[in-house]
Amino acid sequence: MPTWGYSFIEQKYDADRLAKASGRDLRIKPKHAREICAVIKGMNLEKAKSYLEKVIQLKQSIPFRRHKKKQAHRKDLKQFKWYAGRYPQKATARIYELLSAAESNAEYKGLDTESCRIIHAATHRGRIIKRFIHRAHGRSTPKYRHLSHVEIVVYEFPS
Repeated sequence: MPTWGYSFIEQKYDADRLAKASGRDLRIKPKHAREICAVIKGMNLEKAKSYLEKVIQLKQSIPFRRHKKKQAHRKDLKQFKWYAGRYPQKATARIYELLSAAESNAEYKGLDTESCRIIHAATHRGRIIKRFIHRAHGRSTPKYRHLSHVEIVVYEFPS
């Protein structure tokens, strides 16, 4: 069993006011996970959860800043001063579960979840599950499943 480390340096913060959650080998695309993590980083817990709920309900879109070639423009992204976006529901649902886990970890440590803010939200590429679709005349087409690792760290700021 591997020992997973975080890509987060804890020495800058008080360890008693931190709460962490990580999801390893999640079946979500790394591109979608990267864009979602970029949006929620720096948000309060409640604001981030409500934002992700709106994305799951297709009422708010996620701005795609890096992977934006041939992306549709969305009107609701004017608040981010951006134009291209999508609704990655599956990835949003998994990251919402991680955010809920980080919130419950904060509650377990005795932190005030109202004053908690996301200070670290990162994603890394996981392994690739390689499969093939058999075709005619002895040929095949690759069908790959991309996995992702997601880390979320919340910190209680004094109010």
